[in-house]
Amino acid sequence: MEYPEQIAVESKDNLELMKAGSVLKKATSRMWRGQRHYKLLEDCKTIMYKSNWAVYSYSTFSVGDVEAVQEGHVSHAFLCMADEFPPERCFTLVFRGRRANLDLVAESAVEAQAWVRGMRTLIENLQNMDESEKLDQWISDLFMTADRNNDGRISFKEVQRLLKIMNIEMNEQHASDLFTKADVSMTDMLDAEEFVHFYKMLTLRTDVLELFHEYSSDGQTLSHCDLEEFLRVEQLMGERSNELALDLIHRYEPSDTAKSHHVMSLDGFLMFLTSAEGSIFNPGVQGLYQDMTQPLNHYFISSSHNTYLLDDQLKGRSSVEAYIKALKRGCRCLEVDCWDGSNGEPVVYHGHTFTSKILFKDVISTVAKYAFQASEYPLILSIENHCSVEQQIIMAQLLKDILGDMLLTTTIDGKTTDELPSPEELKGKILIKGKKTGGLDELSDVNNPDSSELSDEDKPVDTESTAKESQKSKQSLSQELSDLVVYCRSVHFNSFEHSHTHNKPYEMSSFSESKARKLIKEAGADFIRHNKRQLSRLYPSGLRTDSSNYCPQDFWNVGCQIVALNFQTAGMEMDLNDGLFSQNNRCGYVLKPEILCKTELRFDPERPISHSDYCPLDLTIQVISGQQLPKVSKKECSIVDPLVRVEIYGVPQDQTQKETKYIENNGFNPHWNETLHFVIHAPELAMLRFVVEDYDKASRNDFIGQYTIPFTCIQPGYRHVHLLSRDGTNIRPSSLFVNIKIKELSSAV
Repeated sequence: MEYPEQIAVESKDNLELMKAGSVLKKATSRMWRGQRHYKLLEDCKTIMYKSNWAVYSYSTFSVGDVEAVQEGHVSHAFLCMADEFPPERCFTLVFRGRRANLDLVAESAVEAQAWVRGMRTLIENLQNMDESEKLDQWISDLFMTADRNNDGRISFKEVQRLLKIMNIEMNEQHASDLFTKADVSMTDMLDAEEFVHFYKMLTLRTDVLELFHEYSSDGQTLSHCDLEEFLRVEQLMGERSNELALDLIHRYEPSDTAKSHHVMSLDGFLMFLTSAEGSIFNPGVQGLYQDMTQPLNHYFISSSHNTYLLDDQLKGRSSVEAYIKALKRGCRCLEVDCWDGSNGEPVVYHGHTFTSKILFKDVISTVAKYAFQASEYPLILSIENHCSVEQQIIMAQLLKDILGDMLLTTTIDGKTTDELPSPEELKGKILIKGKKTGGLDELSDVNNPDSSELSDEDKPVDTESTAKESQKSKQSLSQELSDLVVYCRSVHFNSFEHSHTHNKPYEMSSFSESKARKLIKEAGADFIRHNKRQLSRLYPSGLRTDSSNYCPQDFWNVGCQIVALNFQTAGMEMDLNDGLFSQNNRCGYVLKPEILCKTELRFDPERPISHSDYCPLDLTIQVISGQQLPKVSKKECSIVDPLVRVEIYGVPQDQTQKETKYIENNGFNPHWNETLHFVIHAPELAMLRFVVEDYDKASRNDFIGQYTIPFTCIQPGYRHVHLLSRDGTNIRPSSLFVNIKIKELSSAV
């Protein structure tokens, strides 16, 4: 057993080794690259590396960019060259977003372990930082960027260059005045501490200062009563305002003297407004707040399509890394396309294409390791089975051997009911979705021709192979694999009338996006009724060979639970998915609105008011300002011209968008002060997406950042919208400052 003291000593030793540096080899699936010298800098937050032949050139990356560290032959590159180096010398740094992983080989197993454990310690330390510490880290990163010769000081020319990088087009005289004020040592250079002072003068928030003065009784601080009034009038905190004001002063005011007098300074006020608690996202819905004891079909379930792919569906790479990324993002339904492999080893890939192949057992081993790291609620494996009976038997054995007790093999309490079990009842369990030779009610459908028929999703892309695949589908399903299907039994969809009369709650169908859109148009009410009783899975068209996505909102509007998207493809569609599942502790399950669950309630997305108790809501968004927007061009002299667009997704009547004017040459602190008005008819289905773009009159605007949030998760009042990258990763301190007001309108509107 390792004691805390022993762990602390080992952790220190690991970091000391990393600071001393190591010569590591970088691996790719195609070739080996030259050795590089990797070193942890003294700030313990930055990794510097340089090639042996590049004496004066080096690059860096932040520890905060690394999401996880994998040991051994887990990555795609190492699996492709497993015989080259022993696994105990190999490790992989998994970066956030879509940035490629870094596969490294140490000279010894001891050195590899030091880097693995050291990186994990550093990542954990960063995750435990508060907002003030994160801002200090960002300022430190800026200083290091400007300090090109690494001597711990920066000149005015270096500051000017940094301002361009920071998206600031500033008057040279004004910048020089700020530099002189910060240069306390009068050396015409700024050290790290002086640069912090320069940065604070530079980032003085006039918009927040005006708001502060509006509520300050003495113009210097916010008293307990001042802050209480602000919380009650602007932030709509109600009866909590009095107690909350004292709590906020205690937690966000940096001055001990101010705390003792129960007042808040401008610095404390700004720290509160820019914190996660002061963001647009209501902290009350960030944790697990929903009822998790309702039937499985009462929830939207975060779902992935062709999960094994990192790229497109024709020539893309298949990799277990794609499963890791999806699971870490809270995905609760993974797709596994299984085909006969050589030597009796089932493989996973996109059949009849040039995508690479991975072993089925490697996929299941990865799932076993990462299944419940992000969420403890049930994980569904959607098995697309194209294997022979012999390899199906192998698949079944691998599932049982690798997943063990996590694999659900019997019904809850050994009996069938008229409704599906709840996520709470299925905690920690992995469910297999697939075809079955017999029903849970012990009525076999082996002779049902539909049970062996290929669904649209199963059909191969290569039309010349269709006849062969159709013949193969008529082969028997192995009993061993069939026995593992319990609550997610795939059945052919005939009609809503047939499903309502014959299907059981544990039977589910998959629909292509085109088929589902046709059903919504022709029988939307029946589709909603169907989804109140059974699970439905949606998947992208086979024509989307580039792994593009459809907009999931139309299918959520009719209650479809498993709306599968290509997680590897960034864009508006994945932004909506990430936004919807950002609530409820990101557990991958979001309770559907009552109108999509209760059988006695009728709902028509085309006319939401006529069949519901909803009263339309007036949404007013004042877009005030932006902060530290990232550059979109690598050219040092390039400054963005930002505009903000607010997009509403939901029922057809709610779908709209409006945007501000653009601000010329200011990505650092642009001020719009524009107000946008919207009417929301079905708030429980509405999603808001803030998009910031760099205006270009000659061509298409460039994307800068976005943030997507369910309408029901919005906090009204003065709020910061912390922007995300195209990949959905945080790009703090980039944000928007907005004022949001929501009020009821007459139902006649």
